[in-house]
Amino acid sequence: MTGIEIQTFGDTLARHGVTLSRSSLEILQVNVGKLCNQACLHCHVEAGPKRTELMDRRTADRVLELLAAAPTVHTVDITGGAPELSPHFHHLVLGARRLGRKVIDRCNLTVFFEPGQERTARFLAEEGVHVIASLPCYTTGNVDRQRGAGVFDRSIRALQLLNQLGYGAGDPSLRLDLVYNPLGASLPGPQAGLERDYKRRLGDTYGIRFDRLYTITNMPIKRFLHDLEREGRLEEYMALLVEQFNPQAALGVMCRSLVSVGWDGLLYDCDFNQMLDLGQGGRIRTLWDIESLQELESVPIATGDHCYGCTAGAGSSCAGALAST
Repeated sequence: MTGIEIQTFGDTLARHGVTLSRSSLEILQVNVGKLCNQACLHCHVEAGPKRTELMDRRTADRVLELLAAAPTVHTVDITGGAPELSPHFHHLVLGARRLGRKVIDRCNLTVFFEPGQERTARFLAEEGVHVIASLPCYTTGNVDRQRGAGVFDRSIRALQLLNQLGYGAGDPSLRLDLVYNPLGASLPGPQAGLERDYKRRLGDTYGIRFDRLYTITNMPIKRFLHDLEREGRLEEYMALLVEQFNPQAALGVMCRSLVSVGWDGLLYDCDFNQMLDLGQGGRIRTLWDIESLQELESVPIATGDHCYGCTAGAGSSCAGALAST
């Protein structure tokens, strides 16, 4: 990945006596495509308005078919791109909810103001969807620099809309969490402190309330990788991640209880591996190559040096920090 000599992630795990084995499968993460109304600098998916990759109905139906026969999977985590722009987003949400599963929508907030999305926020509330929303800072300049002009103001309007629908008021059926990620080649600050700052600044200035803040490390892949290379900071960033490896965080990584499904039905250990075409357990398999999701529990977890991003400092997962530092 870089011109410097770094110990492979697998060797680092072995040196610390850490074995990444899969536990019972609990979360099915579904990436419904790369189409997005934004093109953020840190995006590991390289999503954007010109991307055409979208999940078709046949694949969405197969996801629900396998989900119905997977009793240990309690959550369907829908991501993208902007997942709401998928023509089968509503179908997946409704299908998973009818099966009694919790549904997470990885939302960029500004999608609510796109043509045809006028009822999306209300639909999420009606179905009790857990919204995890991206807001990398609580100031206009930082957000717009990373995500595009006007994104901060539209994000604030979207959060206020969600609050009006009952989100963020402590009701577990209308949970609203925010995601913070650093603006560049650094690790996130302590999650608890950032959450306090966010709640104070957003509450005092905009009257916005939310439940939790998650800190997520920028992964050195795809668009963020290219940005690091342009700035000549890739080696520096990789050295930071390796230096800050935390074996406690490694034990809590999301791939131990999660499987990721690509827009085309291919199977992966996580969304990051998906973007690197690193198939689940290092193999190329699809939803139609398996008879049940439980088969995947015995498959080894495929890793690479990008995995240092999930295990540095307090760790990073789709649910935020993993450990103390």
